[in-house]
Amino acid sequence: MTVYTFDGTMDGLLTAVFDAYALHEQPEQLLKSGDALPLFCEHLYHVTTDEEKARRVWTGLEKHLPREAMKLISVSWLSELPELPTPLFLYIYKVFRQGDISHNFADDDVLSVIDIAHSVLHEQLRMKQFIRFQKAKDGTYLAVVSPDHNVLPLITDHFSDRFNDQPWLIYDAKRHYGFYYDGKAAPIRVTFEDEAAVPFNLNNGKLNAEVLSHDDQLFQDLWRTYFKAICIKERMNPRKQLKDMPRRYWKYMTEKNGR
Repeated sequence: MTVYTFDGTMDGLLTAVFDAYALHEQPEQLLKSGDALPLFCEHLYHVTTDEEKARRVWTGLEKHLPREAMKLISVSWLSELPELPTPLFLYIYKVFRQGDISHNFADDDVLSVIDIAHSVLHEQLRMKQFIRFQKAKDGTYLAVVSPDHNVLPLITDHFSDRFNDQPWLIYDAKRHYGFYYDGKAAPIRVTFEDEAAVPFNLNNGKLNAEVLSHDDQLFQDLWRTYFKAICIKERMNPRKQLKDMPRRYWKYMTEKNGR
């Protein structure tokens, strides 16, 4: 068995495709450096990431695949799933051998990448539905999230279009970064040097009382009251509620939490 290892970056994966093609090899697995090797590994090759090689592979892919297939490849990478590198590597490698295989759903690697991409797209839709903003005294709206997949890059355009005249910050507590929109320019990626000093709780997303707008506190109280009022006990269906609104989103939702 031939195994390649890489640094875990997309450029590293694309470099692996370049090297495998140049060496006339088709490794059975692509693993991140430090991952446990399979028992019957006969040949191990470590990929050294090369941005120029990666660029050439990506440019070649654009010539072979339709735009939608390229989008799904990019989206699948945002899954951050440990099982993605091997099927994604093999999918791309086979494109250079066989041409456009993006609709060959009988190919296990193609199907795996598409399924993972759809899982990411499903979560970015959920994020659009379940994000809850709070207004700070300075007029900035804050939302804290912790999605399974790295979907923030997929949702910022939606919120900058929808709330294009007000500043907001969407922060991913799991990945320790966010996007800030000032109400004018395009959203920018931001991080905090000291998360312990931020004016909000990363565990539940709540703004600290001293920076929360008084109007927003009243709105949150009204929203929770309304949510309770429309919940008819006799018609409650916990199983359907969990299907429509998974429990992992609840801690950041106003209607599910009090202050």
